[in-house]
Amino acid sequence: MPPTVGFAGMTHLGVVSAVATAARGFHVIGYDPDRRLVERLRRGEMPVTEPDLDALARDHSERLTFTTDPTELGRCDVLYIAADVPTDDSARSDLAPIRALIEETSRQLKDAAVLVVLCQVPPGFTRMIAEVPHDRLVYQVETLVFGRAVERALHPERFIVGCADPQRPLPAEYRAVLDAFGCPILPMRYESAELAKISINCCLVASIAVANCLAEICEAIGADWGEIAPALRLDRRIGQYAYLSPGLGIAGGNLERDLNTVLDLAAGSAADAGIVQAWIANSRHRRDWCWQVLRERLLSTKPRARIAVLGLAYKENTHSTKNSPSLALLARLKGHDLRVHDPVVSADVVPFAEGFADPLACAGGADGLVLATPWPQYRELRIAELARVMSGRLLVDPYRLLDGGGAAAAGLEYHALGMPPLGPVARSTSQC
Repeated sequence: MPPTVGFAGMTHLGVVSAVATAARGFHVIGYDPDRRLVERLRRGEMPVTEPDLDALARDHSERLTFTTDPTELGRCDVLYIAADVPTDDSARSDLAPIRALIEETSRQLKDAAVLVVLCQVPPGFTRMIAEVPHDRLVYQVETLVFGRAVERALHPERFIVGCADPQRPLPAEYRAVLDAFGCPILPMRYESAELAKISINCCLVASIAVANCLAEICEAIGADWGEIAPALRLDRRIGQYAYLSPGLGIAGGNLERDLNTVLDLAAGSAADAGIVQAWIANSRHRRDWCWQVLRERLLSTKPRARIAVLGLAYKENTHSTKNSPSLALLARLKGHDLRVHDPVVSADVVPFAEGFADPLACAGGADGLVLATPWPQYRELRIAELARVMSGRLLVDPYRLLDGGGAAAAGLEYHALGMPPLGPVARSTSQC
């Protein structure tokens, strides 16, 4: 009989992981002390926004049980601690809720059950857990990527597993859960697995920083990063899946947290982490890109301009606004005539702006339009209609959702990351 699997903490990580595990054929118990949250889950209302999550939960509802009763976890053969780790405004983790959750749920476990710490913790955390014998204690690197969480939970690239002794076989019940996903399993010591997640994110940050740095140079010299990136993806030393798309700094919270963890570890060991400090500085510099364009091309000549911002989430396909570049931009613009739209995030998060249910209506009468989040819906906007409803001509499209050439042909001044501007500003610059 397949093992029963529990997930403690019905936040983003816990909900997606629980549903994906049920889809792999296991009976899953999802625990959270929040009664209202559990009632929503029982009704099939997912508390997070992810493509395909609602349908997947509905299709496998017969194997999903949600409860506020911790004693229900006594039926589990494998229990994951799967709550999101909160971070403060300085991107520092607050591990107190995770420690409390481990203490509470471990008391319910039967003798042979395996406790798996799935939420991200700093090196040294797992080995310090005393509530469970270490031969039944595992740290597993989570693969959550907002907007792609279901895809990655169902089809992980690999499982990175931290153990007290990586030479010993994994507990049979836990191994059965991992084997159901059909991907490589990499056992290693606790500290190696904890640092592996941070190492992955540091490599991602390095790619993002390279793309942002060189994309900014492209904007200045007339090169186009969109032409360069495909050449890099064909280099086997870099690869087709590399993070080579420039963006508005590092957002979301997880990458920033890992960079700060590296700085803390380096400070405690006299290691040189100057490169990490440079990544953070580059991220903060690029986050202000949209503001710089608006200031130079619009607000310097028309301080009372009306500005429309499409997108409030920090990235597409998620409801999360943690460290959102869009919200950072809007904070700078507070006091101006602002209009906002997002397919998922309520305009209430920006009480000083007027919210709209339709992106085209939001753009109506705007002197400048910013596509701040690359939602797929915004790619469907027609440039001719935008040019018709806007009062001004400035279109700021950092992620190149729309055709820049078409925007210039429609008389719009088009700005995107990694390329020189198009339209009237380009022509006026060339005549100087």
